[in-house]
Order: sequence, then C-alpha cells, then structure tokens
Amino acid sequence: MFRIKKLDIFIAKQFGLLFIGTFFICQFVLMMQFLWRYVDELIGKGLSMEVLAQFFWYMGLMLVPQALPLAILLSSLITFGNLGESSELTAIKSAGISLMQTFRSLIIISIIISLASFHFQNDIGPKANIKMAQLLLSMKQKSPEVEIPEGIFYDGIPNCNLFVQEKDMKTGKLYGIMIYRMTGSYDDQAIILADSGMLQSTAEKKHILITLWSGEWFENMPSQQLGNSASVPYRRESFSTKQIVMDYDGDFNMTDAASLSNDARGKSLRQIGHDIDSLNHMYDSIGRRFYADSKMGTFYVARASKPDSLTALKRAQDKSFSIDAEFDSLSTDKKQRIISMALNKVQMQVSELDFNSMITSDADKLIRQHQIEAINKFTLALSCLIFFFIGAPLGAIIRKGGLGIPVIISVLVFIIFYILDNTGYRMSRGGMWTVWFGKGLAPAVLTPLAIFFTYKANNDSVVFNLDMYKNLMMKMLGLRLKRHVFGKEVIIDDPDYVSDKEKLNRISQEVTDYSKVHNLHKPANIINVFFRYQPDHEIERISQELEAVIEDLANTKDKVILSELNNYPILSEKAHTRPFERKWMNIAAAIIVPIGAFLYIRMWTFRLRLLHDLRTIKQTNTNIENRIQHII
Repeated sequence: MFRIKKLDIFIAKQFGLLFIGTFFICQFVLMMQFLWRYVDELIGKGLSMEVLAQFFWYMGLMLVPQALPLAILLSSLITFGNLGESSELTAIKSAGISLMQTFRSLIIISIIISLASFHFQNDIGPKANIKMAQLLLSMKQKSPEVEIPEGIFYDGIPNCNLFVQEKDMKTGKLYGIMIYRMTGSYDDQAIILADSGMLQSTAEKKHILITLWSGEWFENMPSQQLGNSASVPYRRESFSTKQIVMDYDGDFNMTDAASLSNDARGKSLRQIGHDIDSLNHMYDSIGRRFYADSKMGTFYVARASKPDSLTALKRAQDKSFSIDAEFDSLSTDKKQRIISMALNKVQMQVSELDFNSMITSDADKLIRQHQIEAINKFTLALSCLIFFFIGAPLGAIIRKGGLGIPVIISVLVFIIFYILDNTGYRMSRGGMWTVWFGKGLAPAVLTPLAIFFTYKANNDSVVFNLDMYKNLMMKMLGLRLKRHVFGKEVIIDDPDYVSDKEKLNRISQEVTDYSKVHNLHKPANIINVFFRYQPDHEIERISQELEAVIEDLANTKDKVILSELNNYPILSEKAHTRPFERKWMNIAAAIIVPIGAFLYIRMWTFRLRLLHDLRTIKQTNTNIENRIQHII
C-alpha cells in the first residue's frame, strides 16, 4: 500500500518551490523570444492597453506547454543537485532508501504535470492559438503605412494597389510610388506615378491621406459625360504636389476567425480526427474525379468525337504499321497542323496535371499539418516525463546546485530537443519524412538518454564526476597536480620521526640509483619502449613508500616540516616507461609513425620531469632529515 512519507513531502516541497520559480523564468524567456519575432507587428501601431494585454495573455497561454518540460528539467536538476551538494542525498542513501524511492513523489508529480499539459493542449491551447492568430492578423491590417513592403504591390487599402520602390524607415517617406486606383467600373480607373510621397492616417482613423510629390496622374474619364463613343477618353495631369484622401478604417478591428478554420493548431484532438477524415474523403473524391476526367479525355472522348478512332487504334497496334512512314507521306501543311494539334493537347494535359498536382499537394500538406499537431499533443506531454528522468538523475550525479551548472546543462538538453523536434517538424511538414518518424525523433533520441542517466545515477556512477575528468585531462596533458598538506588541529598519534628519517634516507639512495641506472637525462631506446618492454614498477614502489612517510609526517606540529612536505612532487609513476600498458598497442603506435613519434616525445618529456622530481625529492628528504635531527 502506498503511503506518503515525510521524505516524499520534503522532496516535493523542494521541487515544488523551484518548479514554480523556474516555470515563470522559462515562460518569460520563451515569451521574449516569441515577442522578438512579432515586434514589428506591435511597434508604431498605436494599440490600446486592452489589445496588448490580450496579446500577452494569449501568448502566455500558447507557450505554457513548451515551458513545462524546460521547467521540470531545470527544477529537478537544481533539486537533486542541492541535495547532493549538501550531502543530504548521501544521508538518504545511507538510510537504505534507493534513488528510485527518492524519485517516487516527483515521478507522480511529473505524471500529473504531463496529463495537465495534454489537457491544456487539447482544450485550452487551441482556443489561445486561434485568438493569437486572430490578433496578429488584425494587427497587420492596422496602420498600413508601416506595413507597405518594398518592391511588391500592396493591396491592404480598399480599391487600391500600391507599389513602393523604396522607403525610409526614419522619415517615413516613400520613393518610386505607383498607385492603381480600382473601382467597380472600368471608366474611372486611374494610374498615379510619383517620385516620392508619404502616408498618414487622419485623426479619426477612418481615412488615409496620401501626399505625393513630382508625379503624373492618368485617369479614364466616364464615357457617358462625352457621349457613347467606342473609345474611352482619359486625362493626364502633371503635378508637383498632390494630396489624395482614401477611405480606410485604420482603427483596430478584430478580424473574422473564419479564415483560420484550417489551422490545425486551433483544434482539439477530436476535431483534428474528424477533419482528417473529412479531408481524406473530400480529396479522395477529387482524385477519383481527376482520374475519371483523364480517362475520359484520353480514350472515350476521342472515341465519341471520331467514329473511326477505334479503327485507327487497331491499325496503330499492327506490327507492320510504321507511324514515321505514315507521317512522311503527308503534305507539309498537314504535318504542321498535326504537330500543332499534338503540342496543344500536350500543353493542355500538362497544365491540367500541374493544376491537379497543386490541389493534391496542398491537400497533402494540410492533412500532414493536422497529423503533426495531433502527435505534437502527445510528444510535448511525454517530454515532461522524459525531461524529469534526465534532470533528476543528472542532478544526483553532478551534485551541483544553484543556477550555474544546472542552467548550462538544461540549456544544452533543451537545445538538442529543440533541434531534433524542429528538424522532424520541418521534414514532416515538407513530406520528406513520415509524420510519426519526424515528430517521434526527439522522444526517440532522449528516451534512451533518460534511461541511461537514471541507470547510472541509481548505480552511483561517476561518469559525470567533473573532478575525475579534470584530473584525467591534467594527466593526459601532462599538467602537474599540486600537493596540499595542512596542519591538523587534533593529532591522535605523533609521527615516528626516527623511522621516517631512516625511510627518507633509504628513498634518497633509491632515487639516486634509479637515475643512474636508467639514464633519465637521455632518450630511451625506441626498440625497448615499443617492442621489447620490460616491466618497471620501481618508481611506483618508491612513490608508495614516500606517500606513507608523508602521511605519517603530516601529523607533526612542526611548521617547517609541514612546509617541506608541500614541496614533494606528485610522481607520474608509469608515463616515463612506455605509452600504453598493453604490448600490442605499443607496437601499433610504433607502426603508425606520427602517433608513435608524438608518444615517444611525450614519454621523453616525462623522463626529464621525473629526473627533476627525483632531485627535488632527494633535496627535500635532506631538509626534513636535518629538521628531524634538530627535533629529536
């Protein structure tokens, strides 16, 4: 029977407080990123506080499902990082409580958050997406002077097409202006060309005032004023300055949401399933119609229009019939007429196929978007649970709390998730990948990582121990590790100075002999190093004896001896003998000349460093022996 324990409540409180804080931080970061994309839609539009409040509210609701996984990842990392850094996690394990039992309460909370995320995406998120898209569409239709693009015709002003070659964002001036004024009648059409101009909204925001400089006005004149003539008269006017007032409601008006009915992001799972069935049924019927029309056009239409078409078809299937000979027997006019008819038919068929392909490709894209959005509701909810099983084990392994390393790791994991998810989405939307593969790519990659991290954390792995990697890199690069010996406040056993003095004296003699026998100041024999290596554990034995003496002398109260102990170098015990432990790896390194040369030079530097270290040990031994002689 499941019982709520005090440990579960304690960890849930730690996680809950952090989750609330990190959620709002993640929400703020995502909102700023989203706001940066649409900042042009807000600046300079004169939007009211009510509209801006609606924009930020629906934007926040829309980004909640994306903020939840990142908040779980960051809060779980910090929670277990703090527990590990303060040794609370060690105390929990020492009490016989496994890591998975420690995760128990947070697993339940993560499952609840995942279910809430799915419910949010299925019921609340679609409405927020529709409202957000409706607001953005309405904002684009407000204040057209800041929305007029360069180099293309803008039709946002009623009964008018406006072309601007260049615009100055600082002054608001437009250059190279061409205006096509269009109404219901052809008689009063007008074309206006101007060197420069400026657009301004009137105070009541119901009209647009267009000021033009250095241009010409071409306008058709109504034919009924001059009598019914075959041609339409026009007038031409050159001007240096001219102002035109056009009807335009520049105030903010909410656009009808009917144009967003095909947006899959604004639909629940049930609506998506219903619409996919409807789209499949509709476009299947269109495809069957295309097939029937093509079938009738290629055979049955020809048969109905020409009674002898069947005879011609049978004749063409005869092996003795040669179409080239039949074509050469015709006159030049007939040849040209046949080629022209054939080209026209082919062009008509190609145009029809292109049109049908455009319709079917649009249908496939629309269906894929609905399928992507349906799967996305599950993958985003599942990512909450996956991110917990990544963040919590990593926090237990790294044992670093705060906002330093956890934030860096969270950002890296989220970047990997975002790249995989965005790549899968784009490839699925374009039809290069199947929808289930594209949207399942990110969970498929991160789920094994979550299992691996959980397994390593449950087995107390040091695979992510930063100190271990630091020491390993220092050894690989040949960097020295410094010795730190400090005086102890409480000493239980005093050092055995007499025994230690004798041991140091013996070690000094051994290091002197070793230096002479192995000629450390000279490079080693290449054949002996790579092909005929003999085991050499002498330095390893000397190092162990020296460390034992240092450990015993560390109990002294004499500051001179403590200072001298820090002068002892930490010996590299095997790096001066051969590159690798195994013989075949040494032979392989010798065969690969560049690698072997690098390793040999590296080994020689370690021999020279060992020679210096042995001399330092001998000198330090002498100093400590003299000090011990003075003490005793």
